[in-house]
Amino acid sequence: MNASELLANSLSPDATTRQNATTQLENAARADYGSYVSHLAQVVADESSQPHIRTAAGLALKNSLYSRDFNRQNEFSQRWLEQLDVNIKNNVKQQLLQTLGSPSVKAASDAGQVIANIAAIELPTGQWLDLIHTLLGFVNQTANVTLKVATLQTIGFICEGIKPEVLASQSNEILTAVVQGARSDETNKDVKIAALRALYNSLEFVRDNMENEGERNYLMQVVCEATQFQNNDVQVAAFECLVRIMGLYYDKMGFYMERALFGLTSLGMKAEDETVALQAIEFWSTVCEEEIELAIEAVEAAEEYGEPPARESKNFARIALPEILPIILQLLTKQEEDADEDEWNVSMAAGTCLSLLARATGDMIVQPVIPFIEANIKSPDWHQREAAVMAFGAILDGPDPAALETLVKQALPILLPMMGDPNPNVQDTTAYTIGCICDLMAQTLRPEPTLSSVVSVLVACISSKPRISANCSWSLMNLVDQLHGFDEGTSPPTGALSPYYQDIVTALMTVTEKPTNEANYRTSAYEALGSYVTQAPADALQSVSAITLTILARQEHLLQMQSELLGVEDRMNWNELQGNFCSILINVIRKLNTDIKPLTERIMLNALNLIKAAGKHSTVLEDAFLLVGTMAASIEQDMAPFIQPFLEPLLNAIQSTEDSQLCTVAVGVVGDICRALGEHAQAYAQGFMNTLFNTLQSQTLNRQVKISVLSCFGDIALAISSGFVSFLEPTMNVLKQAGDVTADENDFDMIDYIQSLREGIIEAYVGIITALKAGGKADVVLPYVPSILDLLHRTLTDEDRTESLVKLGVGLIGDLADAYRNGEIRDALLQEWILNSFKFKGRGYSPDTKKTLKWAKENVKAATNLQG
Repeated sequence: MNASELLANSLSPDATTRQNATTQLENAARADYGSYVSHLAQVVADESSQPHIRTAAGLALKNSLYSRDFNRQNEFSQRWLEQLDVNIKNNVKQQLLQTLGSPSVKAASDAGQVIANIAAIELPTGQWLDLIHTLLGFVNQTANVTLKVATLQTIGFICEGIKPEVLASQSNEILTAVVQGARSDETNKDVKIAALRALYNSLEFVRDNMENEGERNYLMQVVCEATQFQNNDVQVAAFECLVRIMGLYYDKMGFYMERALFGLTSLGMKAEDETVALQAIEFWSTVCEEEIELAIEAVEAAEEYGEPPARESKNFARIALPEILPIILQLLTKQEEDADEDEWNVSMAAGTCLSLLARATGDMIVQPVIPFIEANIKSPDWHQREAAVMAFGAILDGPDPAALETLVKQALPILLPMMGDPNPNVQDTTAYTIGCICDLMAQTLRPEPTLSSVVSVLVACISSKPRISANCSWSLMNLVDQLHGFDEGTSPPTGALSPYYQDIVTALMTVTEKPTNEANYRTSAYEALGSYVTQAPADALQSVSAITLTILARQEHLLQMQSELLGVEDRMNWNELQGNFCSILINVIRKLNTDIKPLTERIMLNALNLIKAAGKHSTVLEDAFLLVGTMAASIEQDMAPFIQPFLEPLLNAIQSTEDSQLCTVAVGVVGDICRALGEHAQAYAQGFMNTLFNTLQSQTLNRQVKISVLSCFGDIALAISSGFVSFLEPTMNVLKQAGDVTADENDFDMIDYIQSLREGIIEAYVGIITALKAGGKADVVLPYVPSILDLLHRTLTDEDRTESLVKLGVGLIGDLADAYRNGEIRDALLQEWILNSFKFKGRGYSPDTKKTLKWAKENVKAATNLQG
């Protein structure tokens, strides 16, 4: 088979043909990567090649340079940087740059994406530093519009795929190129769209330019003018830029809001073209999100530190409310008769924006919205009625509940009958709004006959159309969560909903019997059922028992049907139902705690059969293991007879490192089992530890799973006490190695990861030291104390340390002091950084953290014989 045929087959609609071709291409890349990329680049650049062959070559080239998998991407990067002769790389890059000027728009775009993939590999290593300058030169070749568009697209691809700090030094050149393409004197719409999209992707790393008032003014002028260009796609791209600018540079926007943005976005929201209106609405949603976050920060700064916030709100939403609220309310009436709930439209966007406005402006939104509700809620036009109900639901979260109480009481006699409205859209929104009331204003519903009326309507309408049913289930769930709200595992004698429990549970169980799950209405009923299990008072526990037996019977019936499943849809439905069954049973176990023991054997047999039937990577496998872990936590040592059959699948799941979620769950179950069995976990410790060590060696292990594994060492140690001595040396070596990981100060993702990693390491150390002290073996940890203190020193003196890390770290110091009270580590505990760790004044720590700090300080004093 020749290369062209192979490339064509890689795009075949036949899965087998496509897979075979892809495999042969990957084999060719492994055999001779230099020849492989050279040939593909030639095909991409060859104007005589057929378009689909050029596309396939571009895709194959991209797939050899880029992968979403972190480890695979590292392999691709090393291969390009280290295995290729510089002349081959330069030739490939030159052919791709040449292709940007191709008459074929698709070929030019494909070349641009591959250039961006190479740039993502080379620029962070200080290579191909003249790329941006070269692209800027192409943009200046005004005679070739195709080249200009493709180049601007390429700049956009580069900015999208590379970390901001890598490109920050070239921000001036990038801005020059993209702003030039977006200026008002550029009349070609394709150039303007490509320029604006590139600008959108570059906004995160032009902070220095945005600090310069002159440059900022010019940039804002160009974008604002583009919102008025006579082309909808250009307007959309311009408003998208404004949305992102507001999100990134809120503090700089006061001048522009006053001079231009209020007016431009108001006009944009009124635009006939929906795509333009959507972005203009999104602008105000972004404003509100920023100001909601700033309000939260202000409260935290005042309550925790007694200081003004670092950033202050400019209250754009409050100032603009009189102008934009009428527009938003009018847009609520632009519903489509048969709108797909997954299809975003102007009415949905307006509803979301109104909800955010309510949270950002609080009480001041209530009075302006009331006239709209009153004028439209009884309109003969369903659009007006539905908009009025949506408006009412949207303003419930934000204003003071006391300011809404009277309004809710007045609205309920109108809303409840609207559940029978002739239009299903009105019914659906009414059910949603009642759900919001149940969630946010539940105490208003507590008095009779109001509560009876609400429950009766929801129970009656839960058998309605799927979307309405889903909202009824959600409303009933909110009602029990808010009116009962019992602590987990407790069952007060009675509750506000006790008189209605049986009717509600019966209605929900009826919905859960449905054969389909349109609009997730069956899943919503199961979720609500879970809340009614969790929140059941003592006088409703009979309902919980009935639910449990029914769910177990359904689970067993479905397990028997497993061999009869036909096709993907049957399997998905089976998986979804089994997940629901497990969720309900987990809630039941947590509710009944040790009272679940009579059903233990039946539940565990079902769980084992489910694990056998679920398949290696099924989410049902996760649910089944969570069920096992929950049972272990509840019945503790009575779990011992049921452990053995689960060991093999559990250890296999831990080693399924390509499925990080399953692996995490399985590691958690090991911790649950060890905590449950205590010293009896010694029988399984060797298998657990060997498997966990092997898992840490895997090249495909997700780094977040690593944290769970390290923390699990502490759980095993706490269970088996002195029995952990045989695992001590390899465990401490692994923990030290993990503690030595560092991050570049500009790599914020890595910095966050290291914070979490250190939490896992310290949790492991706490478990190990506590366990060995209790077992009389604290002395064996002494050789490792210097490395433990080294980690704590770096952690507790890190300016970015979190409160949870401070609590864990200082707590570990207290544990060390408690373990060595005879002066074994006295000098180490007297180090200045340790004494400084106890000075929490003004830090705004929680009472729990302060308690830990005080306890640790007292332990250190005792261990060092300090006075005072």
